[in-house]
Amino acid sequence: MKLVTYSQNDRHLVGVLDQSEAWVYPVSAADCAALDMLELICCTDEDGLAALRRLSEQSPETVGGAAALAEVTLLAPIPVPRQDIVCLGVNYADHAEESARFHRDHFLKDSARQTIYFSKRVNRAVDPFGGICAHEDMTQQLDYEAELAVILKKDAKDVKRGEVEQYIFGYTIMNDVSARDVQTAHKQFYFGKGLDGFTPLGPCIVTADAISYPPELRIRSFVNDEPRQDSNTAYFLSTIEDIVVELSQGMTLQAGTIIATGTPAGVGMGFTAPKFLKIGDVVRCEIEGIGALENTVTAKG
Repeated sequence: MKLVTYSQNDRHLVGVLDQSEAWVYPVSAADCAALDMLELICCTDEDGLAALRRLSEQSPETVGGAAALAEVTLLAPIPVPRQDIVCLGVNYADHAEESARFHRDHFLKDSARQTIYFSKRVNRAVDPFGGICAHEDMTQQLDYEAELAVILKKDAKDVKRGEVEQYIFGYTIMNDVSARDVQTAHKQFYFGKGLDGFTPLGPCIVTADAISYPPELRIRSFVNDEPRQDSNTAYFLSTIEDIVVELSQGMTLQAGTIIATGTPAGVGMGFTAPKFLKIGDVVRCEIEGIGALENTVTAKG
């Protein structure tokens, strides 16, 4: 099942896509009272989700408020995350190698590698077809990173191996836009990855029941239709199981938490010479079974 946040007639609504993915139905048509996606994630029980699945199977003629997907505006599924997004750095071996080539001191890790965690500041997530702000006054090394993002459905504390799947609400796509020169100058990731307009998210949330666990999904990116990244989430160095188990031993991961699982090789800094983004470039991030983000770099986002 695919859930979306969308705008119609100046109203922001939460919806479910029909089986053809040509129509969107407001969740209110299934007697779901959620006013936004976070409320749906945190407050909808299994019976409520089952009602939404049944709604998605209906024909548009039978659903009040049904709208053609082409006639609404898709928004980021969680426009304003509850907290900063939890992110992983260099979580694919090939990306670790290209990162070290770009800036050895900043990215190179020893053989006793520990998972790299950082948080990404998000005042407002960028919509699936929204603009990426170039921030030309701050960076000349604007980069992209296609990532699978995991959304938790309930508070996770002291989670044990074998239990992680039951904490997952669903999956979406995130482009972890990065200012590499800011990132390396500050010797940490927060500032260079947390600028306004640096978090395209969407186009939907695919519920966990629709994707086999652990997810093994093709992940790709393109810039102006030129292929850049092409890998599979099967190649994580730290798996979703590893991540949730490790983090939940020392902190409570709240319902609605978004975890971005890292990016494979093929980012702009990995090329010789690097291929950084410029105004007018169109970045497309795709993940099998979820869909695609397509965002244009603009002067103001």
